[in-house]
Amino acid sequence: MPIQRIHHVAYRCHDARATVQWYQQHLGMDFVLAIAENEVPSTRAPDPYMHVFLDAGGGNVLAFFELPNSPPMARDANTPDWVQHIAFKVDSVDELQAIKARLQAAGIAVVGITDHTIFKSIYFFDPNGHRLELAADVATPEMTSKLDAVKWDMLEEWAQTRRAPRHAAWMHEKALGAP
Repeated sequence: MPIQRIHHVAYRCHDARATVQWYQQHLGMDFVLAIAENEVPSTRAPDPYMHVFLDAGGGNVLAFFELPNSPPMARDANTPDWVQHIAFKVDSVDELQAIKARLQAAGIAVVGITDHTIFKSIYFFDPNGHRLELAADVATPEMTSKLDAVKWDMLEEWAQTRRAPRHAAWMHEKALGAP
């Protein structure tokens, strides 16, 4: 059963219209579909919702549910804010810098540009509190090859020790400015 691609990824939002407008204005995503029902199709539970879909490029779709009869949204209190996020690829570091400037000019707080060695990225929050990342790849073929060669060893060591393996420490040392 080969997976073709992600059909869509869905999150919750406070206000469907405001969310669509924000993603159009700040990330240039097209609004492609809206579905609204008064009951959940899979369970038949009475729970009205608005489900909106946005074009995230490359056949990827980002969707949101507005659920007016549910308790207010909250984050998982046991998971740090930096862990759960949606990352989108942009073409270049120059584009990343331009988007950062536009977001900041619109009053959106941005963290970064953060150097991850194989990509550079910025982080910010959407109006629903979802953390977003925009990333520009900068990896060389040699970097990609080195990482590919150690991925299984790293995973196995992690599974046994729950401590960060050092197989790819060169990435972090470079990003932190070490020689």
